[in-house]
Amino acid sequence: MYYLSGIHALNINCDLETCGDWHQSGIQWSNLVLLDSEKSIYGDYGIETNKKVPGHTNTCNVANHIRALLDLIQQGNFCTAQGMKENYICNESYTQEIFQKVSVMRNFSNWTDIDGFMTREYYSKWMEFKEREGL
Repeated sequence: MYYLSGIHALNINCDLETCGDWHQSGIQWSNLVLLDSEKSIYGDYGIETNKKVPGHTNTCNVANHIRALLDLIQQGNFCTAQGMKENYICNESYTQEIFQKVSVMRNFSNWTDIDGFMTREYYSKWMEFKEREGL
């Protein structure tokens, strides 16, 4: 399934109780980049269907805010994902789910960078999770 992700998805309301982004007017809505869920370790997880996209008449499959951030992290786009915990998620109830999903990336070649990003975002909670999970 093709879907919209990244900064574009963070600027579309999703079904989660998350903040997302609020810079919709500064986004280039004419240049959408779609990802293929079949090529992702997360499959169709966190993809919402039939969402309105600014500047487009057709609806689109769109990553929810957690999935959009997971995609950014997987791509190593830490600059865009920066502020994940406080600015985009803004809801502690999703922390363990996020940790479980991020831990799936532990065998990626950029795991050290992913781990460093998560440490900066979640501090001791991430460290405690890693210790419990043996990561």
